Formats: sequence, structure tokens, C-alpha cells
Amino acid sequence: MTSAAPVHSRLAYLPISLFGMVMGLAGFTIALHKGETALGWGHSPSFIASVIVFTVFGLLAGAYFAKMLRFPQEVVHEFNHVIRLSFFPAISISLILLSVIALNLNQTLALVLWSLGTPLQLLFTLVILSNWMHHEKFEIHHSNPAWFIPIVGNILVPITGVALGFEQISWFYFSIGLVFWIILFTILMNRYFFHSPMPGKLLPTLFILIAPPAVGFISWHALHPGSIDDVGHILYNIALFITLLLFFQGKRFLQVPFGLPFWAYTFPIAAMTIASLIMFESTQHLFYGVLAAGLFGFLSLLIAYLLVKTLRAMRAGSICVPE
Repeated sequence: MTSAAPVHSRLAYLPISLFGMVMGLAGFTIALHKGETALGWGHSPSFIASVIVFTVFGLLAGAYFAKMLRFPQEVVHEFNHVIRLSFFPAISISLILLSVIALNLNQTLALVLWSLGTPLQLLFTLVILSNWMHHEKFEIHHSNPAWFIPIVGNILVPITGVALGFEQISWFYFSIGLVFWIILFTILMNRYFFHSPMPGKLLPTLFILIAPPAVGFISWHALHPGSIDDVGHILYNIALFITLLLFFQGKRFLQVPFGLPFWAYTFPIAAMTIASLIMFESTQHLFYGVLAAGLFGFLSLLIAYLLVKTLRAMRAGSICVPE
């Protein structure tokens, strides 16, 4: 039986996509802290969530490093996989998100994490974009929203970068992410409109479509603190429309059996929650406050559900197995 597989063989099939869990938990923690601040509450819940997400990242990073040492051929296989390749920058994005959390804990820790994640994100961007440009294996049906991770993940950099005083570096990364979001979004819409639909198990990754404009809005606000300008309104409302579009298709998502791609729901919803909280703080319109509260409640239930399902899948031995 699969559940009886030895530990070393399970380690060989540890999927890189598990780092999507860190992104989701980090997004939840940042949204929780933002909500606590908006309501004037204490930060004990977000501190506990911070400890959890740092622990999860440490465990996953340690396990994947062990996989690199013991099963380098499996890591190479994942990096050459047309789908899994896009999930490697989830490591650098996790570091950047942890730096955002660390801003509220320790500035030096935030600087260290940001200084590790930011150049690693650029390296992944250069390597993967070069891979896409000079390939003999990628076809239109391989395109999926996970393609946003290696390129559009650059948009996250200004959230910590501006706070630490690295404004020009932040503009560099923001520019890359914003322009390539438009390019990749066009490619994906072409795929959805004129080619075969994605496999059912990848359907949850459609929620990643929310993240670029939502995170773009958050970073734009960091680069332009104060009232929301026209560009900020455009980015937020595009994210809001995509959120509505995906929730309108909710029946399709409910039909998909649980799998690790379900964690793709979490970070985009967290980003939309944070963006809505910023809109509420800036405009004081009740709509944004109610929307943020509703999204956060949904996100909390979703995180709890996914943690239970993921732990059960791990105990059953149905995750770290050959595809």
C-alpha cells in the first residue's frame, strides 16, 4: 500500500507545489494583522499565525533541501516538468511574504528575508523566462495561471522593499511584474477562449488570476502612499471583477476532488482581502469593509479545511507519491 512506503521514497516525491501552502498561510497572516490593525485589536492572533507559517516554511525548506541532496534527479525532473517548473519561485515568493510578516516583528529579520527572496525571485524569473523562450516542449495547452508565479511574483517586492527604503529596486521589480502580467494574461485568455480547457485538477489555479491585480494594487499603494489614485482604482477593480467572475463559476470548482492545487485558492483570496482592507482604510466606504470581512471569514474557513484535508492526505500517504 502507498501509506506503507518508506520515508526515503516519500521524500523523493515531495512536490515543489507544497510551497503554495506557505504562500496561503503567509497571506492569511498578513490579512489577519491588517484586520487587527484596522479594528484596533491586539496582535496576539497574528503573532501565533506568524510562528506557524515560519515553522511550516522551515520544515518544508528543510525537507526539500534534503530531497535535493538525496534525490537530485527528482528535483531536476520537477524543474524540467512543463507544469511544476512554475512552482519553484514559490520558494522565493514565500521568503518575500515572510519578510512582509517580519516587518511587524523585527526589521533586521525582514531585511534578511527580503534580501534572500528578492534576488532569488529575479534569478527564477530569468531562468524560467529564458526556458520559455528557447524550448522544444511547451505548447499552448501547457499554459496555466501558475505561469504567473515566476514572473508576476516580482510585484510583491515593493511591499517590503519600500518600507525598508529600497524604492528604486522596488520599481524595477514592480515594472517587470506588471508588464508581464498583461502579456501572460493575454496568452491565458487566448488559451481559454480558443483551446481545450485545463484538466480538472488544475482548475483551482484559476484563482491565481486574482493575485496579480490585487497584489499590484497593494504594491502600487506602497509606492504611492496616501489616497487611492486612478491607477490604484483600476488595479483594485480588475481584481474585484476577476473575483466575482470566479465565484460566479463556483459550481465548477465544487466538483473538483481535493488535491494540492486547492492551496491555489488561498493566497489570491488573502491578497484580495488585504486590498479590500486598504480600500476601506483609504475611502471609509462600508462596502469595502463588509467585503473584506466576508473574504476574511471565507479565507479562514478555507485555510482550516485545507489544513485538515492536507494532513489527512499526508497520513494516508497520498501526497508524496509518483504522479
